[in-house]
Amino acid sequence: MTDEETIARERIERLQSMAREAVSEGRDERAREYVRRARRIAERHRLRLPKGFSHSICRACDAFLVPGDNARVRTQSGHVVVTCECGSQSRYPYA
Repeated sequence: MTDEETIARERIERLQSMAREAVSEGRDERAREYVRRARRIAERHRLRLPKGFSHSICRACDAFLVPGDNARVRTQSGHVVVTCECGSQSRYPYA
């Protein structure tokens, strides 16, 4: 792993924590900007977002998802189904 990749990963992790803080303060649009920046950094450096981060964002509207606030989480036949308030759904298998 190069120094650039290490720096990019650190920036993505920092943006994830900033997005979480912004949502807790009620600043949803600011959290969306942090998510968009993190996604662009990952794309530019050809990195994947950390699994915990990618499972907590909406791919359609870039919202940082908080279960019970702006997202609904259900289990369905071996999958976790996360529904954003924009209507898009993400499905993740669980063991």
